[in-house]
Amino acid sequence: MKTQKQKMLAGELYIADDPELAADNRRISEWLDRYNATNTKSQPERQALLEEAFARVGEGCNIRPPFHCDYGYNISLGRGVFLNFNCCILDVVQVTIGDLTQIGSGVQIMTPDHPRDPVQRRQMLEYGRPIVIGANVWIGSGAIILPGVTIGDDAIIGAGSVVTRDIPPGATAVGNPARLRA
Repeated sequence: MKTQKQKMLAGELYIADDPELAADNRRISEWLDRYNATNTKSQPERQALLEEAFARVGEGCNIRPPFHCDYGYNISLGRGVFLNFNCCILDVVQVTIGDLTQIGSGVQIMTPDHPRDPVQRRQMLEYGRPIVIGANVWIGSGAIILPGVTIGDDAIIGAGSVVTRDIPPGATAVGNPARLRA
């Protein structure tokens, strides 16, 4: 029988307040306390901290604090990724961000989803759907990236947009819900 953590990582229904997951969340909360106190630290010092918590961190990544995430161990960053102040990544499953992607302040990247069936929701079940953001993507401030979305290389997401569907490479998407601009 799978643990709740194994179910979560597999994208299956799981119970989020499981003790093993709560321990993982406490660990990242302690790390976030340290990381979010690094405003005066150099990029290399912050990079070293990112490497402690994330699955993969490419050379030259910069996340400006404050930053928030669920677990950290499901986040993979390519080379030169930049996230501005106050970004949030809810990473119950994999979040992959490609090389040289720039993400504006207050962007939310959300992998958790909830059953549409009210009986399952009453059981406090949820699941995750991975998010993939390609290389050289620019995501404007305040955008929200919803579960299961893939954003192709070289795409642009307008500030404040809510991305509910995949965005093809090189496309520009804006609005709520985000729609492709001609």
